[in-house]
Amino acid sequence: MRKSRTFSQYLILLAMMVTLISTLTRAQERTDAKLAQTGMKFLNVGLNARQAALADAFTAADGNSVSMFYNPAGMARFDGTADLSLGSVNWIADIKQYSMSAAVAAGDLGVFGVSFQYVDYGKIDATILANNTQGFLDVGTIHPNAYSAGLGYARALTDKFSVGGNVKLVHQDLGAGITQASYIGTAGSYTDATVVSSNNALDVVAFDFGLIYRTGYKSLTLGMAVRNFSREVTYQKESFQLPLSFRLGVAMNVLDFLGFDREKQSLLVTVDAEHPRDYPEQMKVGLEYVFMDMISGRVGYVGPADEHSLSYGLGVQYKLFAVDYAYTPFGIFNQVQRFSVRMWF
Repeated sequence: MRKSRTFSQYLILLAMMVTLISTLTRAQERTDAKLAQTGMKFLNVGLNARQAALADAFTAADGNSVSMFYNPAGMARFDGTADLSLGSVNWIADIKQYSMSAAVAAGDLGVFGVSFQYVDYGKIDATILANNTQGFLDVGTIHPNAYSAGLGYARALTDKFSVGGNVKLVHQDLGAGITQASYIGTAGSYTDATVVSSNNALDVVAFDFGLIYRTGYKSLTLGMAVRNFSREVTYQKESFQLPLSFRLGVAMNVLDFLGFDREKQSLLVTVDAEHPRDYPEQMKVGLEYVFMDMISGRVGYVGPADEHSLSYGLGVQYKLFAVDYAYTPFGIFNQVQRFSVRMWF
């Protein structure tokens, strides 16, 4: 029985390695055939500063409650009994994103978590065309927003295998749309309008799931995650899908080869291959150097990409509290900055 289980583990390991290599190869063959096929793209934005500085290459790395936004299996082995993380993202076009995740370890039952993400698109002046001096009439403001609220679960099945999953309610409100306007005023000089609006809010349930496999060779781990699996949704006439993605990853503390004490320093290397629904395959690489388990320096690379490639970050940890920062140049857009804090016990 034990030999059969070991053989099955090696088969899974081999299949993941072959898939990872083939996906990395396809990532170099860029094509624009899949662009703009999904909606609710805020689900693709990296929310935590640590992971963002690593180019979000975190599929195979053990983490904490934040892993629910990347690979939920990663929170199966987090240190401590409870964990809380808060984050903010200054996204492009002055879009603000905020996140919260929390997890509690329940012994042999596994780890239970909750997550929440909120997007503030800002306020937009709503207007309609009018035959007046200005050429339009003001009809108020709209405040587009979105959020995702989820429940997660992870468990270490053996000393090598961890699995996890999320179920989340995803909501997006693009603001009221004007379907009819009755103008008030003299012909050729409208001064006001009675507006009939429509509701442009949607709710959909989505799922994430993943696994992490510790190979037993030093600290080498493999990971797999599927994110944003859901049904199609429709606003008015056109239907679309959420940004489904499939990721394979590897992670390792490469200082294991040199025999360094992990409590004094480590150099984590992570590599992800991502196969998304609506844009070409990408390869993501992250490096994190940690000194004395207190100070961290990070850099990440993603490619091929149009407006960004490198990310940078710093982290400070003291006892049961950590603060992280990430900076991502974003081409013709403003730079993206992320801040996050984490507490655990």
